Amino acid sequence: MTAYRGHLIHIGGAPRLPAVAGNLVNEPDGVIMVDDTGRITYSGAFDARPDTGDDVVDLRPAFLLPGFVDTHIHFPQTYCTDSYGGGQLLDWLSRCIFPAEAKLADPVYAQLMAREFCRRRLSVGTTTALVFGSAFPHAQDALFGESIRTGLRTISGRGIQTMGPPSAKPLLTDEATAISLVTEEIVRWHAADTGDPATALVHAAVVPRFALSVTAQTLHALGELYDSVRDRGVYFHTHLNENVDEVAEVRETYGVQTYLDTYDGKFGDGSAQAGKTLLGPRSVLAHAVHCTRDELARMADTETSIAHCPTSQLFLGSGVMPWQATVRSAVNVALGTDVSAGDEWLIPRVLNDCFKVHMSEPGDQRVALHPAELLFTATLAGARALALEDRIGNLDAGKEADFLVVDPHRQELLAETLAQIDEADRDALLFTLLMGMREEAITHVYVKGRRLT
Repeated sequence: MTAYRGHLIHIGGAPRLPAVAGNLVNEPDGVIMVDDTGRITYSGAFDARPDTGDDVVDLRPAFLLPGFVDTHIHFPQTYCTDSYGGGQLLDWLSRCIFPAEAKLADPVYAQLMAREFCRRRLSVGTTTALVFGSAFPHAQDALFGESIRTGLRTISGRGIQTMGPPSAKPLLTDEATAISLVTEEIVRWHAADTGDPATALVHAAVVPRFALSVTAQTLHALGELYDSVRDRGVYFHTHLNENVDEVAEVRETYGVQTYLDTYDGKFGDGSAQAGKTLLGPRSVLAHAVHCTRDELARMADTETSIAHCPTSQLFLGSGVMPWQATVRSAVNVALGTDVSAGDEWLIPRVLNDCFKVHMSEPGDQRVALHPAELLFTATLAGARALALEDRIGNLDAGKEADFLVVDPHRQELLAETLAQIDEADRDALLFTLLMGMREEAITHVYVKGRRLT
């Protein structure tokens, strides 16, 4: 058993969003005790810990935070942050992203990118990520292999495209090949590290790029495939309602009432049921900026989650996900960087944008998010979206020990700024920490009790 002593901050228990402020744990002299299986056996005040003669790692004055959970990030876009596309989503994809992703056809290049992708995640404390994958199987092999080598939690699936503009041609396959490659990836990589999804760090997902990258026939085939593997803990991940032009094109192309219908098996003309739903507790839809009330209600009913990506929505001018209307629907909202449309890898920088974006919503839609709500979206809400809440997301006893050591003295002015705050004002302290911290303050990263380097 090892005891890690520091300033403990996390969202305890399993609250829904409206209650998270009341579940904010702030223990200035705190400790988590971790056994040799990587599980937390005690979490709380240092002086109240069980006296079992454990080794104590004194990390004070550093903070102990849960590892960050990124519910939407693109592996093949590792080198694409700040790519100038000259327009919004569809232009940017055609001019910048499809050509960049095509370079992963080179196995050597793909291996290099996988190594740097994992190294970058480690440097910013993203211990768990739902990763939009490459179209090329060897690139996905490199990603999963490097994730296992480094010890990061990674859920990913190859990016499925059976149709697209000329710039996407190297990424396209026919439908039969697409289904075959996804099936092979699931067989090879789902829970490949332990053989058991309940203990694994790596998991597979079914990942069509978005409704316009496939046909109704492909969606039907993916529905059949996903239905056959859903109970094995396989995930579904894609984009939804990101851009107004995209939404209009999806509705016109499929003849559906809403964009969500295409993933709900209702891609027949007029939203007629034509296949099996892809929605559910392990389904995460990125962006959801322009959802109807019915779409939000359907996601909440099916326990489908939203990956909220405020930084990328600013970068591409996609609009703002209306926070209050979205959370009132009871749908789970977690945070995503959306690298590379999102140009920030560090989750607290995305939280910074999240706060500012929703403070700038018009009229009575404006909201100042509580710092506990911000931390929740970056940790426990992400674990909930990934059906991993029983394992990770906070630092409660019984959870696996995914945590960060954040030393404010490693970052210029951060410690001095925090010192100006009354230590009894936990909300102000957390807000300043989340808004102000940069990656140099992250000194250690642990996954399942193992320090990663």
